[in-house]
Amino acid sequence: MKEKTNYGNWVPEKMLYLMFGLAAVFLVITVAAKAVLHKPVIAIVLGALCILSLLYAVYMLICHEIFAFGKGNMMAGVHEHLVDHLKWNGEGKLLDIGCGAAALTVRCAKAFPEARITAVDYWGVEWSYAKEQCERNARIEGVADQITFWKGDAAKLDFPDGTFDAAVRNFVFHEVRSAKDKRDVVKEALRVVKKGGVFSFQDMFSQKALYGDMDEFVRILKAEGISEVHYIGNLEKKLGFIPGFVTTPWMISGMGILYGKK
Repeated sequence: MKEKTNYGNWVPEKMLYLMFGLAAVFLVITVAAKAVLHKPVIAIVLGALCILSLLYAVYMLICHEIFAFGKGNMMAGVHEHLVDHLKWNGEGKLLDIGCGAAALTVRCAKAFPEARITAVDYWGVEWSYAKEQCERNARIEGVADQITFWKGDAAKLDFPDGTFDAAVRNFVFHEVRSAKDKRDVVKEALRVVKKGGVFSFQDMFSQKALYGDMDEFVRILKAEGISEVHYIGNLEKKLGFIPGFVTTPWMISGMGILYGKK
């Protein structure tokens, strides 16, 4: 049997099991409150919680299916959008920061077959991904020879200034716990790009609580020597493959892309 890749999902299966399990627990307690304890008011309250839990679990299951590679493919569409904005000839070294399960890494390897790719992630038990999973996915996809995987912190990359010809990142900067100011994580990513190199980053850039005024940030980056910077905000409202029901504050909200040339 042919091996299958496992790129995970923005809605992990463990989360779905937990949510459906919670709805089942509420159901059992509701029945017990009415039939055993004879507490109809409590049963009504618990029943309402059961219904709400079940509805939310079903909503998250639908999102999971929409996001999934090989099903709704929304995650693949987001990656394609990022790579389309990386204006690079594919010659040289590329860095993928926070590679997760290596879905974007593999897409870059296929888009730029001559590139040498370094993929960095913190991984760890709190995430649903692992280095071994990345290496397995790359091997199955036939691009393992192009890619080297490293464990590292996006807030303090273990590379000298100007190491890479290109850098990409998708929905990682806002997750970096070791940096209070998420703008610093962006600057750290740009630090390791060569002068004249290119970059394409997608994150929750339109959330002012995370990044402040992005127009101001673009001006700061240009003042600090980044020769070409482009920003497009609120992508969830502009990309046709993202359905409206996932553009909620707890799912995808304030998505933006920052791309250009150093």
